[in-house]
Amino acid sequence: MIIIGIDPGTRVTGYGIILYHPHRPRALDFGCIRPPAKASSSKRYLIIFEAIEDLIEKHNPEVLAVESQFMHKNALSAMKLGMARAMAILAAERRGIPIFEYTPKKAKKAIVGHGSASKEQVQKMIQALLHLPVMPTPDDAADALALALCHAHEVPWNEKCLNI
Repeated sequence: MIIIGIDPGTRVTGYGIILYHPHRPRALDFGCIRPPAKASSSKRYLIIFEAIEDLIEKHNPEVLAVESQFMHKNALSAMKLGMARAMAILAAERRGIPIFEYTPKKAKKAIVGHGSASKEQVQKMIQALLHLPVMPTPDDAADALALALCHAHEVPWNEKCLNI
């Protein structure tokens, strides 16, 4: 099963694509989408959307796992984050890809064992679980890989065998 994880953000959107096999999951691709800082908000959202569409086209994932929105103290920040998240959801919906949402705490718990894990702890566990030669960086990409692995751990074994 190929799973794409997305850690949305307007400045940096992390992505991670894994090929999940119960005995040896592996990373197919990971990194970040970084729209130009001086671009308008609408242009940033378009860049994020098109980049995720390109990733979907290239890797043909069966599932998208995206970080669910959490409350920010700043309403404008929450709105911008929600818009970036919406770009991932829209790109997946256009291709008929099922979408699953996970909180950062749930993803950390699935990977490290507790929801308050540090970014470095998540990176180290992702490195170990995906047999990477070095820790995945930046942490937005590691978080996206964690979301993909979190989903892989959530899916019942019989559905994994059927490739959803």
